[in-house]
Amino acid sequence: MQVIDGLTLAPDLRVALVVSQYHDFVTARLERGALAALSAAGVAPESTTVVRVPGAFEIPSAARLAADTGQFDAVVGLGCLIRGETPHFEFIASAVAHGLVVASLETRVPMTFGVLTTNSAEEALARAVDGPSNKGWEAATAGVEMATLARAVRSPGSFGT
Repeated sequence: MQVIDGLTLAPDLRVALVVSQYHDFVTARLERGALAALSAAGVAPESTTVVRVPGAFEIPSAARLAADTGQFDAVVGLGCLIRGETPHFEFIASAVAHGLVVASLETRVPMTFGVLTTNSAEEALARAVDGPSNKGWEAATAGVEMATLARAVRSPGSFGT
């Protein structure tokens, strides 16, 4: 039996972070967490590109554009949605999640969902603390693992265990 795992260390990866500017008091912290995770994984700063978009709704479109360039092994979507009084929150959250899945499947570039969906700013900030529990960190780590997993699946024996 062969088992293929993604790796958490991958110094040769090229990663795009697509970061929503809306609620930047949270998304800047998610970005810092993602950059720290990529650094911990050995990804060189020059191999990371940050793409800033106006809001969460634009994340899938920019992620698809980044993936279509062929320059990235993984794309990490980072954003923050805070529930309001209308159903707008549900529509945006669903569209972003679905859009990232479709973009990833169509381009075959792993994409991760680091978009917070919270009831309050306080909940969002609690998920954007420093360290490995930061949801940006988690999304970037998942991106590294999925990119190395994709490589291993495409060429068994070179990465997996």
